[in-house]
Amino acid sequence: MKRTLPPTIRDLLKAQRLAAGEAESLVPGTDIVLPTRDTRGVTVVIIAYHSGRILFDSIERVLAETAVKQLILIDNGSSERTIELLREIDDAYERVLLVQGHGNIGFARAANMGAQLATQPWVVFLNPDAILCDGAVEALVDTALKTPRPCLVGARVLNPDGTEQRGSRRGEVTPVTTLVSLMRLSKYLPFLCAYEIHREHEPLPESPAPVAAVSGACFCISRADFLSVGGFDTRFFLHVEDVDLCWRIRKKGGAVLFHPTAEVIHEGHTSRVDPVFVEMNKGLGLVYYFRKRADSLWRKAYVLALAPLIVGISVLRAVLRRRLRDADDFS
Repeated sequence: MKRTLPPTIRDLLKAQRLAAGEAESLVPGTDIVLPTRDTRGVTVVIIAYHSGRILFDSIERVLAETAVKQLILIDNGSSERTIELLREIDDAYERVLLVQGHGNIGFARAANMGAQLATQPWVVFLNPDAILCDGAVEALVDTALKTPRPCLVGARVLNPDGTEQRGSRRGEVTPVTTLVSLMRLSKYLPFLCAYEIHREHEPLPESPAPVAAVSGACFCISRADFLSVGGFDTRFFLHVEDVDLCWRIRKKGGAVLFHPTAEVIHEGHTSRVDPVFVEMNKGLGLVYYFRKRADSLWRKAYVLALAPLIVGISVLRAVLRRRLRDADDFS
């Protein structure tokens, strides 16, 4: 049963959460939900926005996982047909909660809403075009339970052909490493590999290993840790919010781990959203992230000077990709 706490209990819980150092609420007006006592229980949060047919394959796989006690679907404004199908799923499964009607509020804000409504102690954020592999959820939670808090554990993200996807495990994201990665310079100048953000070319570790950042396509974090650091920064509309969250976890002395055997298959490029819009927001998100981390005036000036280049390259990549796709469709 979906629960809304009466004001008196809500106020008491608010006081308890503030005393424990947790955030009061990530979404104004959202009811605070009391998590269950199951220490291994998992809530999966999926944000949908014109995600395509793959969304329902992802949902089907999540519902097959016995470790998942709750699935929260946040719809940011999909088609009427998609919403109709999501409502059918919501009606059919007691452990599914559908939240829709708020429009496109951005990934970060929607994800925070999902975490706020979660009833389980562990939250797995999953992209709508990502398919869980067997045992992935249990592996992520097992590792998180053994790791000092706060911690965040990311899955190994695979392409449909089984190769590891770029962004699955990352080094430090700085203006220099960003330009090296965006322009794929290490492909032509191998000595620049040390300045590459993406680490999929490195040997696969035998066990969960610390990294600077993991992919937001699939990761696990305790609900308490997520709320205590303030959730996703909602000034990121689309992209880079995962990198920022990893940085803030590490800043608090926590661990960010890459799990080599907890795997998901990420289709990618299934959304009908304009890729130029996506890449522009990625570029703007990177610039905001660098400004946020800049600890001196000259660093802020440095970021400001590079901002047009970072955003411009991001958009140019999307334009070229779209033209190549259109050419393939024409041929």
